[in-house]
Amino acid sequence: MIEPHDEAALADVVRAAREPLAIEGNGTKRALLRPVQAAETLSTRALTGITLYKPTELVLSARAGTTLPEIEAALAEHGQMLAPEPPDLSAFFGADQPATIGGIVATNLSGPRRITVGALRDHLLGIRFVNGMGEVQRSGGRVLKNVTGLDLCKLLAGSHGTLGVMTEVTLKVLPAARDSATLSVAVAGLATGIRALSAGLASPYGVSGAALIPAPDGSATALLRLEDLPDSVAYRGGRLRDDLLAHGEVTLLPREESEALWRRVRDAEPLGAAPEEAVWRISVRPSAAPAVVAALADPTRKMLLDWGGGLVWIAGPATEAAHETVMQAALASRGSFTLFRAPAPLRAAVPVLTPEAPALSAIAARVKAALDPHGLFNPGRMRASL
Repeated sequence: MIEPHDEAALADVVRAAREPLAIEGNGTKRALLRPVQAAETLSTRALTGITLYKPTELVLSARAGTTLPEIEAALAEHGQMLAPEPPDLSAFFGADQPATIGGIVATNLSGPRRITVGALRDHLLGIRFVNGMGEVQRSGGRVLKNVTGLDLCKLLAGSHGTLGVMTEVTLKVLPAARDSATLSVAVAGLATGIRALSAGLASPYGVSGAALIPAPDGSATALLRLEDLPDSVAYRGGRLRDDLLAHGEVTLLPREESEALWRRVRDAEPLGAAPEEAVWRISVRPSAAPAVVAALADPTRKMLLDWGGGLVWIAGPATEAAHETVMQAALASRGSFTLFRAPAPLRAAVPVLTPEAPALSAIAARVKAALDPHGLFNPGRMRASL
């Protein structure tokens, strides 16, 4: 394990490298996507600290190894938040350390609020990173509007450490809501639940979270979150409750209960995935979610729907046959899949991401060759050839 304490030392390590390197922060997501075969691990966990925070300008910069709880605590002191609600999945992956901001950006993980504010990459203003030649690069800036050439920020967000080693990130932050509440709707089935979520999202009441928790008997609980000033939440909650009564019995959950519930949804806890189970995510248009769930209905599988039905979590046996079933269900619905967590042998044997079209694959290969020509960073993490 190599843990440089500053950006210059990290660049020196990359320049001296002759064999592939596994890139990570605190290593909380090692079981995500394909296993990396590398002799050494280069970690950013020693690159810590918030380097810039201007609450009045809604901008925060932090070194890549800074933990998510540290950043959230600093923002909370000023009544602000990371709007995309990135999850801390360290417990989900069985890690004993919290996620780092560099790892969150590298995986582009976003939580329930993604449906209203966009993905994490949409809030990324700037990055500093070391490329495969050991050169320090930067893209973007520390202001909301900047013109600095190629937008490498969005390219590296979601690249899973295969294109460069991020050393610092700059994010746009937003004011946190003063109050929140959740309407819990007991629905007869998934199709009714999706209609309830769609009704809430299409309403004028500003729903900021829409999830669906299926029950073993075929029923489900639809969850719709409201956030804002207390009077606004109370008024909109009452109006939306009246609209949702047609879909099932409605219960209003107050702020404390609501916030705890959405933290659990954010971190996929209602999925109830056992440590030995594989976990998949399917991204699909919400109207196709009931068909996906029907195709995967099996007593051995558990599911959780988020993003208004557009994100389907599945937990089940970690077998190639189970993976094939999930993959075919995603492709049949014209969606995309991710093998999010599984034992290393399964992750090495099957596609962990939806196959790319040949034209996109060729572009990805050229980008990889430009930024990491020697193939040092996380080889094989996303695909066997990348």
